[in-house]
Amino acid sequence: MQPGAVRLIVAQLDAIHPFYEKTVGLRPIERSGELALLGADERPLIELVGRPEAPVRPRRTTGLFHLAILVPSRLDLARALRRILRTGWSLSGASDHLVSEALYLADPEGNGIEIYRDRPREEWSYADGELRMDTLPLDLKGVLGELDADGARQDGMPPEVRIGHVHLNVADLDEAEAFYRGLLGFDVTVRSYPGALFLSTGGYHHHLGVNTWAGAGAPPPPRGARGLERFELVVDDDRRLEELERRLADTGFEAERDADSLQTRDPSENGLLLKAP
Repeated sequence: MQPGAVRLIVAQLDAIHPFYEKTVGLRPIERSGELALLGADERPLIELVGRPEAPVRPRRTTGLFHLAILVPSRLDLARALRRILRTGWSLSGASDHLVSEALYLADPEGNGIEIYRDRPREEWSYADGELRMDTLPLDLKGVLGELDADGARQDGMPPEVRIGHVHLNVADLDEAEAFYRGLLGFDVTVRSYPGALFLSTGGYHHHLGVNTWAGAGAPPPPRGARGLERFELVVDDDRRLEELERRLADTGFEAERDADSLQTRDPSENGLLLKAP
């Protein structure tokens, strides 16, 4: 199970759409009324829903901490950094996480974005059975040095780009673990990080991050507020989707079934769409 497209509610679609195209580097795929899809290689990664009347997400509520766009190489990370600087946008952070190198920024309505590249898995290390991750300063000069050999001068995202993980503000870590690990079947990869859990499938460092940094017991924002409407988790097949539908029903979670998807909410009211390939 891996993350797919992330859908955001925005008040100013005509202002946000160019940001994801010019600063982030995604390609417009479709625009239909108040829905705009952006991505790479015809695959939507970001879905923007324009709702001018949508209220602002209150501070210290559950919701999106950041969405994370995974690029295939350090050179692609350097190109992303160059693009951000050229468009005059500011970084909110830049970190070396041992397993990855990451740039952080926010869109014009404050939605958090990470753009990162993974280090090879053979460079990852473990201690006491747990994957070692950290938050260290990123060598931005070293990243930009990758451009010295860049003859392509490519500006947009490469076709291999995808949503690498989604990081959520939640109300309670135990409830989040019971849902994402116990019910959906993710593995916890890191639990020693203060106020956070990281979960994945297939041994990846994390497809999901959950934290209580907005406050333990944080309430959800009003339905329809700006920010995260839902994120996709792509399951293996229809059989797995049917199994998850039964498990959700057995544990009291409401879910709306479509032909190849299942829409529900986690215990902190974060919306998610379980989707067959």
